[in-house]
Amino acid sequence: MDILILLESNHHILIMIVGVFSLLIGSFLNAVIYRIPLMLKRAWKRDCQMILEKTSSHIDDGQMFNLLLPSSHCPHCGHSITALENIPILSYLLLKGRCSACHKKISIEYPIIEIVTTLLSMLLAWQFGYSLELAASLVLLWTLIVLFMIDAKTLLLPDNLTYPLLWLGIIINFNTVFIDLESSVIGAVAGYLSLWSVYHIFRLITGKEGMGYGDFKLLAALGAWGGWQILPFVIMSAATFGAIVGTIWIYLSHRDPNTQPIPFGPYLAVAGFIAIVWREDVMQLMWLYFPL
Repeated sequence: MDILILLESNHHILIMIVGVFSLLIGSFLNAVIYRIPLMLKRAWKRDCQMILEKTSSHIDDGQMFNLLLPSSHCPHCGHSITALENIPILSYLLLKGRCSACHKKISIEYPIIEIVTTLLSMLLAWQFGYSLELAASLVLLWTLIVLFMIDAKTLLLPDNLTYPLLWLGIIINFNTVFIDLESSVIGAVAGYLSLWSVYHIFRLITGKEGMGYGDFKLLAALGAWGGWQILPFVIMSAATFGAIVGTIWIYLSHRDPNTQPIPFGPYLAVAGFIAIVWREDVMQLMWLYFPL
């Protein structure tokens, strides 16, 4: 109880504790980002196997594979990563970004995710202080980081992340943590239907698919957290920055956008996070430039 009183009364200690804890969370998020796509692929293979009535020997090796098992190991040589080699950021620096066994490079993505997770979590602690808003926004942030990275790398927005995020947004707003329940439910419905309509209109006109169903579900989740009022900002901001970054990326990489699709989820995640955490400022900005 004394600790809770201390956290509630001392803002700086709260930020420091959130920072240390989120550093560990960032390390776990790296595992989640790596493992969830593999877990989905294994599940899809099992489903195909059942449909085709194939034997499982060449598809599933029988090993347990989830977010915890097997233990972390080097993807190049299979070296099991020890506890001392798994200290967030510090281990990467001490190992000079290389595996201790085979000396292959370790992706810089891992410490970057840990740093970004820590800094943004501390920012939320500074923004909300000791409150239910802080706890909820941390869960939102960590989930969006995972969705951001998975979609950027694989063009997937897994249902086992977007659906729980959607329902959690509605449940949290039963107590009007961020917005009232009515705005939350309408936001979820409007978020899904808005991109769903754009998708089908675009496909009807061009015969092509402009986005995936995961984008609909992610926007529905963001609407559930921040209400229908933030949706215009989220859609316009995500589309604008997506177009700018996508154009630059295509130009620099010299790739054909028709054969190399650009994920939309990362831009939705960033715009949605900004709109939910700084909702009042975003709404004032919207009213300033787009008064009704």
